[in-house]
Amino acid sequence: MAAMPARPSVSSAVALLVLAAAALALPLAIGERPFELRMATLILLFAVMGQGWNVLGGFAGQVSIGHGLYFGLGAYTTVLLALRLDVDPWLGLVAGALVPALCAVLVGIPCFRLRGHYFVIATLVVAESVFQIFTVWEWVGSAVGLELPVKPEGLANFQFHRDKTPYYYIALAMLVVVTGALWWLRRSPLGFVLRAIRDDEDAVRGLGFSPQAYKSIAMAISGAILGVAGVFHAQYVLFVDPFSVLGLHISVLVALFAIMGGVGTLAGPILGAAVLVPLSEYARIHFSGSGRNVDLLIYGFLIMVIAVYRPDGLMGLWQRARVAAIRLTSGRKGSDHAPDVHLPARRRVARHDPRPSA
Repeated sequence: MAAMPARPSVSSAVALLVLAAAALALPLAIGERPFELRMATLILLFAVMGQGWNVLGGFAGQVSIGHGLYFGLGAYTTVLLALRLDVDPWLGLVAGALVPALCAVLVGIPCFRLRGHYFVIATLVVAESVFQIFTVWEWVGSAVGLELPVKPEGLANFQFHRDKTPYYYIALAMLVVVTGALWWLRRSPLGFVLRAIRDDEDAVRGLGFSPQAYKSIAMAISGAILGVAGVFHAQYVLFVDPFSVLGLHISVLVALFAIMGGVGTLAGPILGAAVLVPLSEYARIHFSGSGRNVDLLIYGFLIMVIAVYRPDGLMGLWQRARVAAIRLTSGRKGSDHAPDVHLPARRRVARHDPRPSA
């Protein structure tokens, strides 16, 4: 079974408090600059999405390239409920979490019979199939999309028109709640079983646990978090269409943020979003028109670098730098007393079985 996670130190608690204070004060520092405020909001939103992917891809070790499906289902659920039944947006938020969670469980029933690359391809096929259906389904707006009606701004209607700062704080609250919940999940019995499945699924089955059941729970939690992010996005832009919320690029980005930052870590998706979102936004500005999709080329290059030189992501790089600093300050030499930060990643690769399960 997975080892007990280390308890946070005093220095870590102080760092978290400093980061929290900086996040709360950021809109004041940005001032009247809507572009920077939008980018900060997107960083928080994509960090939430990366945390949701991390439950399945990081904790349970089931890499999915179809999680954009649950983001889109959450967005469409709240919009359709508002347009067809005039449902309150906060009730739509609840429904936008439940519907993707249920769909995630249904998708997992056949897909979890596969492992490795077969599972990745299966999730991609399901997401792309739903995308194609939504582009021709008139009841959900087909390829044209759907617009949310503009209502008086305020928290009750989940709409803010003149000042977008409340969206930032709502996204920040979402990230804090999701990260806190995953911090608890990681230390719970469920979290230990999920990480054990990631390391050796056959051994977990031999101990009497049902990997299928635990992976379904992880899939439901992951889908619910992505659904909530989709609801926020729909309320933020007041518009949904298949290309913006169900496109393949959403699924790729969700996985990319966690992989870039560090799979299986709580800070990894946040760090990945903080690096990649500004990179994407500024690339679009400086290469707009003639340099279309340059950000995707940059993403691909970074993924190759990370996969070859730092498979445990930026968090692995930080841990290695921290170990080096400890050695330097303590005067110790050699690697016998230092933790091997690469070992979990190597074990995951070594035990990665691409064959379909029986």
